[in-house]
Amino acid sequence: MSRTFWDRAAGLYDLFEWSNRKVNAAARTRVGELVPAGARVLDCAAGTGEFSLAAARRAKSVLCTDQSEAMLARARKKARKRGHSNVCFAVRDVTDLPDPDGGFDAVIAANVLHLLPNPETAVRELWRVTAPGGRLILPTYLQGKAGAAYGSMIKIYQGVGFHYEHAFTPETYREFLESVKLAPVTLEVIPGGVPEGIGILEKPA
Repeated sequence: MSRTFWDRAAGLYDLFEWSNRKVNAAARTRVGELVPAGARVLDCAAGTGEFSLAAARRAKSVLCTDQSEAMLARARKKARKRGHSNVCFAVRDVTDLPDPDGGFDAVIAANVLHLLPNPETAVRELWRVTAPGGRLILPTYLQGKAGAAYGSMIKIYQGVGFHYEHAFTPETYREFLESVKLAPVTLEVIPGGVPEGIGILEKPA
């Protein structure tokens, strides 16, 4: 999907997310817990910033990034409203980051890998900027396990231009992450309408 699509979708993105709100809230809470206290955090494909703001509660600093300026504008408003002064914002392509090797203690990319034709490229790039001893956190929707009602909702989204490349299940998502061969994979699954798989990779110190 183009940046233009996400710019158009920015105003409705949180409404779409609300339809799967229990899973999304649980995923944000868990990711916030996985961020080490005092960490330098990079959040890629952050959308309107909910995972960045969850991370900001424990982090020293959060760099909230997305390809869409419209998404980042909404994220900035949320950060100001919630009083998070430790969050900065920048445009980034998750597959081609300008950041130095090992620059972040925790790296997050939520709900984006299923959208990419070659998600392994993004995972390797995110791993590159994860510091030794750091943690890569990859929450991803598991459309392959979506309930019937949510399957119909996804079709409605597709009618307005939404498209995903991979309908992961817990098994296929784990297999994908293991196939990149970076580190042992921990996978936590949050059940619900459209379940979420949180992949966790720890980088050796």
